[in-house]
Amino acid sequence: MTLASRAFAQLATWPDLRRAVPSCGLGRAVSSVQGEVVHFHSERDVDLRLTDRAVRRFAKDLRDSGAIRIVPGSPWVTLRLDAASDVDLLLTLVSVALQAQQSWPDPADRAVTGCNDQRGAGFVKADLGRF
Repeated sequence: MTLASRAFAQLATWPDLRRAVPSCGLGRAVSSVQGEVVHFHSERDVDLRLTDRAVRRFAKDLRDSGAIRIVPGSPWVTLRLDAASDVDLLLTLVSVALQAQQSWPDPADRAVTGCNDQRGAGFVKADLGRF
């Protein structure tokens, strides 16, 4: 079982999440009542939707992780699953994402943009200095 398959199987058992078809049309996804949360695009690359406030709050921790990339202006962060610890990080961040969506929802008038894969951003290093 690949790391992505293992993470997807675990998330699919969480009571607040359900399996879904990603809006970008590539791979597998899980969503909550607030919308899509995670897109599994390959056996290594995963996009996770956080609120802007959550990204700002955890910017230093996200910046320090070599497994995470942020695309400026996107509510999605991309994780590279290379080790079991990356799956643990993903599961922790999904929990953060679910709490953030409930505690600090994005403004209602802000359109949810496509995931990073849809933007063609892939796994590129981005500057977090603006956070």
